[in-house]
Amino acid sequence: MTVQSNAPVLRLNIAIDGPAGAGKSTVARLVARDLGYTYIDTGAMYRAVALHMLRLGIDPEDADAIHEAMKDVAIELIPLDSRQAVLLNGTDVTDEIRTPEISRLASSYARSSAVRERLVHLQRDMAARKGVVMDGRDIGTHVLPDAEQKWFVTASVEERARRRYAESSGVDGATVEQFMREIAARDKQDETRDVSPLRQAEDAVLLDTTRMSIDEVVRVIVDQAKLLCRDGER
Repeated sequence: MTVQSNAPVLRLNIAIDGPAGAGKSTVARLVARDLGYTYIDTGAMYRAVALHMLRLGIDPEDADAIHEAMKDVAIELIPLDSRQAVLLNGTDVTDEIRTPEISRLASSYARSSAVRERLVHLQRDMAARKGVVMDGRDIGTHVLPDAEQKWFVTASVEERARRRYAESSGVDGATVEQFMREIAARDKQDETRDVSPLRQAEDAVLLDTTRMSIDEVVRVIVDQAKLLCRDGER
């Protein structure tokens, strides 16, 4: 008797790109969980670099200092039961990298070619064995251009600001309007940077989540991944 399994036999690499606040990380983490894949939080890696540079007092425009400092950066992503721990040079910085200041600085340091080259090398190594879900702003266009499945997840600026506000619980007096301004500024910075700017890959599927729940978004991506795996077995 043959035992049937609902789990895909083939393993894909799934790239999820999109602007700040679109819910990419949450979606990617849940997609990886449902498929039994490895989730790679590239945003956390860039935030860890930003924290490292902040601690060293290195300005985002100081290319030489950044290049030198990257030689001493080691980043590990450790999967836990309910979250992914981020280790910077052996120290857990998971909570420290989630502040608004680090989020803003991460995009500034991400413009550095030294930062991007080092992290892209690490990310490609992680994806070499297949079966990873990776989210960011240039995964489908630059980091994993050969990913079997590519998505560009977005939402209106207003909706992304409301989500960020809900996550912050109004800490430090932040308002939806303030988040809207910050997100709009972040979009412009990401879209106009010289190194790997934010854009939708030509072969990526656009998914506007403005009126979708997280569960709905995850279901769409997981269902398509399983379909692609079954097609690949034929």
